[in-house]
Amino acid sequence: MTVNVTVIGSGNGGMAVAFDCAQQGHRVSLYSRAEHAHHNLEAVRAKGGITSQGRLEGFAPVAYAGTDVAAAMDGAEIVFVVGPAFATEPFGHDLAPHLRPGMTVVICPGSCGGALAFKRAAGMAVHDDSIIVGETSTLPYACRSDGEGNVHVFHRFDTGLFASAVPRSGNGKFLEILRQIYPSTVEAATVFQTSLQNGNPVIHPAVTLMNAALLERTDGDFLFYEEGVTPVAGRLIEAVDSERLAIAKALGVTILSEPDIGVMQGYMTESNYTTGYSEAPGFRGIKAPTAIDSRYLTEDVGYSLVFFTDLARRLSVPTPTMDAIIQITSVVLGRDLRAEGARTMSSLGLDDLSAEQLLSL
Repeated sequence: MTVNVTVIGSGNGGMAVAFDCAQQGHRVSLYSRAEHAHHNLEAVRAKGGITSQGRLEGFAPVAYAGTDVAAAMDGAEIVFVVGPAFATEPFGHDLAPHLRPGMTVVICPGSCGGALAFKRAAGMAVHDDSIIVGETSTLPYACRSDGEGNVHVFHRFDTGLFASAVPRSGNGKFLEILRQIYPSTVEAATVFQTSLQNGNPVIHPAVTLMNAALLERTDGDFLFYEEGVTPVAGRLIEAVDSERLAIAKALGVTILSEPDIGVMQGYMTESNYTTGYSEAPGFRGIKAPTAIDSRYLTEDVGYSLVFFTDLARRLSVPTPTMDAIIQITSVVLGRDLRAEGARTMSSLGLDDLSAEQLLSL
């Protein structure tokens, strides 16, 4: 069945989602804020669609590409909000006047509580179910766009995508709708499961910090996984992952280790913390960020690891490695990421809830 899909965000992930939906035959609108229109959006509008290479190939038409949010949301049935964590709240403000009962909003990926952050920004109560709002555990692609209306999809996986609505009582309808695009989506018990299953803060900060000097010296001219994940980097990834798994266990949420989910999703062929990444077919050819001040630190530390450790403190789970990474990243970036508190229990309005109440959301 053809549905009207609106994709909010025209970066790497937004381009991949828009292309995939359009190639499946759905009507797609693509929106970006005016200050980012020069990145992909103008080119997509000029040529009438998106060109992809890699795991997804060809040209797919886009019905609307522009900065008019009302036009982009006109007739929308499924709305994918795709972007880094720091874009979720601004997009929530943008969309608030245009949300209508019957719409489904997917924060893809949730990047640790994205659905909660979106609802708060859009002025919706947590338990408001007039509009279905949920999140995925990750973006189902490894992809890069060139800013000229083209996207390279290195990998697109069919298994290992977890999703949950807020409130979780809406999971049945949310999954039914989301599976029209991603048929193998797995129901997560709660958005805390999708949040804790997020692997980016486990991998990206560790590899970035262990290669910080190389990144600065070469402007990121090396292969992030193939060359950046050495045994030392792997040990740091494993230490962060162990703490993440401990947080999930204390909360009563079941998640997979990062290498195990990587194998399930087809990125990796072996479940270990070193060669599992450096020899992973799904990560082959992906370059490092061109600057140290990238989302691999600003998002994956400033939002996700800060969120993980804030939740951990509530559960009395020690996180010495995560804490160290937050501190070192703050020094490297010249910011106090902990004090900024970009995404915390407080910023999500969850300060007064017990662990049991959190799981009931």
